[in-house]
Amino acid sequence: MKKLQYLSIALVALILIQGCGAYSFTGTNISADTKTFQVNFFQNQSPRIFPGVDQFSTNKLQDLILNQTNLSLTTSSGDIVYEGEIVQDYVSPNTATSDITAAQNRLTIAVNMRFYDTKDPSQDLEQRFSFFFDYPASESESNVRDQAMEVIFDRISQDMFNATLARW
Repeated sequence: MKKLQYLSIALVALILIQGCGAYSFTGTNISADTKTFQVNFFQNQSPRIFPGVDQFSTNKLQDLILNQTNLSLTTSSGDIVYEGEIVQDYVSPNTATSDITAAQNRLTIAVNMRFYDTKDPSQDLEQRFSFFFDYPASESESNVRDQAMEVIFDRISQDMFNATLARW
């Protein structure tokens, strides 16, 4: 009797899993025949050019996809393709003091991304992503830039991933 009960539970669980469609336990919505991805170089086309930002942003997205999916990175003919450019990189005063000087500055970076799914072109997407990093006005941008790049591109890469593969 116990075996029949366990078999019934297993059968119901199997039907539920199959009925929910393809799902990856990493939280991604990738078709089963998608095996590779490619991230083309995100060139810096913002008015302010800082050496290495473009390569840093490209690497962040590649690393995130490698760590959160079972897809293989390729340099050409990927099943899914990311490309785009850094379109904004600027600093603006964020908060003021009583003597009308900046108490805090905000570094903002924006990236225009295009996503192509060769297996399902209906999933193609073009979208702009941006994020910021606030720092005290008493600090120079060069002192906080490395930390800011980590924070900003961690967020932008995760937002790109969520919009394309996780479909959030």
